[in-house]
Amino acid sequence: MNQLDTVEISVIVPIFRIEKYLPKCIESLLDQSFTNFELILVDDGSPDNCPKICDDYAKKDARIKVIHKENGGLLSARKAGLKNASGKYISYVDGDDWVDKFYLDILYKLVEANSSDLVVTGHFREFDGKIETIKPKTAGNFSLEQLQSSILPTAIFNGRFCEHGISTYVWNKLFKKSLLSKVLYDVPNEIIMGEDAAITYAYLAISKKVTVSRIPTYYYRQRHDSIVKSIENPQMEYYRLGLLMSFLKSKLSNVLDSDNLNKQLTYYLYSQILVRSGGVILDTNGELIFNPFVNVKRNAKVVVYSSGSFGQHMLSTNTKTDFFQIVKWIDLDYHPMNVGGNYVQPISAVNNDEFDYLVIATINPTNYDAIKKELGLMGIDKNKIVEINTDITSINPFLKTLGFDAQFEFQKN
Repeated sequence: MNQLDTVEISVIVPIFRIEKYLPKCIESLLDQSFTNFELILVDDGSPDNCPKICDDYAKKDARIKVIHKENGGLLSARKAGLKNASGKYISYVDGDDWVDKFYLDILYKLVEANSSDLVVTGHFREFDGKIETIKPKTAGNFSLEQLQSSILPTAIFNGRFCEHGISTYVWNKLFKKSLLSKVLYDVPNEIIMGEDAAITYAYLAISKKVTVSRIPTYYYRQRHDSIVKSIENPQMEYYRLGLLMSFLKSKLSNVLDSDNLNKQLTYYLYSQILVRSGGVILDTNGELIFNPFVNVKRNAKVVVYSSGSFGQHMLSTNTKTDFFQIVKWIDLDYHPMNVGGNYVQPISAVNNDEFDYLVIATINPTNYDAIKKELGLMGIDKNKIVEINTDITSINPFLKTLGFDAQFEFQKN
C-alpha cells in the first residue's frame, strides 16, 4: 500500500499470551492478495514475548500499527483497536488463528458488491491437526425486511437447542466502522463470556442489509489448552452471563417482540450455564438443584463424549461432586488429555456393557445428531444415549432458582 492509497479495511488483532501462534497469524495477514488495509496489533499487556514480536514486525512493514496497553481483557483490546482504526471496514482476527491469502479480498468483494452493512462467512476449524469446514446453512443477501422477519428472530436461537441462526463469532465477519462504533463502546468490559455475541447481535440489530457467504477463508484454531476447565466462583459466572443477556435484551428489544426475544435469551443463557457448569448443578451442601440429563440418576455409570469445552467442564465438575461414575471419556477428535484422572479415548474404546448412559456433551443439535449416528454405526445402544432437557417450563424455574430475574440480570451476591 502506498501513501496515495486509502485504507479500506482495518484488521484488528487482540493479543495476550499467544507468542507460540502469533507469527503465523501476522504472516498470513501480511501475505494478503488485497493490499489496501492496515494491521493493528493490540498488545493487551501480554507478559510473554508478544510485545517484542509485534514491534519487530512493525519495523519491517509500514502497514502495521502496534498498540501497547495495560491488560484490560478482550473487549478493551478490541475497543482500543477500533479507536485507532482508519479503515472504512473492520475485520477482527484472533492472534492464535490465521487466514487464507484471499481472506480480505473475498470479504471486501462481498461487502462492496452487495452494499452490505455486515458480511458473514464460513470458516475452517483446526483442532489437533485436523481441519473441519464450517459453513452457514443459509447464504445470500438479506434486506431490512428479511432481517426483521426471519434473521433476527432466529439469530440467537433458531428453533433447535441451542443452535444460532447467525454465528456469534466476530472473526468470520466484516463490519462497517461507522456502525460498529455505535455498538462496541456500549458493551461493558466486564462481559468476559460471550463478548463476540454481545457485539455480533447488537450490530445485527442496527444493520439494514446483511450478506452471508459459505466461502471459508478463516482458520480458527481450537486449543484444548485454552479452555477454562473449572468454575471457581459460580456466582461470578452467573453475574457475567447476566450482564451479557441483559445487554442483549436492551439492544434487541426494539427489533424483536418480547416473547421471541425472551425465548431466544432463555435458551442461550441456559446453554451457556450448561457448558460452563458441566451440566449438573448442586448447592453448597451437595444437594441437587438441576440435572439436565434426562433420566440419568446420581451414581449412574456414564460415558462422556466430547473433549471440547462442555465435556471438559463436565469431567472437571464431576471430580468435585462425584455425581456420576464416569467410566470412559471418548471423542472422535481423539488426543491425549487428562482431567481428574480421566483420559480421552477413541470412540472405539467403549462397549455397551460398560455403562448405563452415554452423554454427548454438546448444545448443538446438528452436531448431536451426527455424533449419535456415528456412535450407532459403532454399535452403541442408541437407547443409552442421553437427551438434554430443553423443556422451557423446566428451564424458567431453574433460572429463577439460580437468581436470574425477568430482565436476565443475576440478583444474588
